[in-house]
Amino acid sequence: QVQLVESGGGLVQAGGSLRLSCAASGSIFSMHEMRWYRQAPGNERELVATITSGGSTNYADSVKGRFTISANNAKTTMYLQMNEMKPEDTAVYYCGAHILGMDYWGKGTLVIVSL
Repeated sequence: QVQLVESGGGLVQAGGSLRLSCAASGSIFSMHEMRWYRQAPGNERELVATITSGGSTNYADSVKGRFTISANNAKTTMYLQMNEMKPEDTAVYYCGAHILGMDYWGKGTLVIVSL
């Protein structure tokens, strides 16, 4: 079993910053990749950023240059530093992990960016 718990969501003004955290526990020793997704009201879930066990990162075009994904060496904690935030970044942000061919999800944390 794998448990993922997000934290750090909240209300921020446009142009501001927020840092999300994801605490991973359980059978994570074979984790291949960790991910941040988001889902805005009425929209499908969108992949925001990924980080592999080797530290390689990838970003959606919509957040490239503004968001940074990182994780500690043990991959027990993952972060998403969000800068220069825009109202269109408003969404529920989910932590995800890909382990031995299975995908796991957290319950999400709400981020609201106001004008």
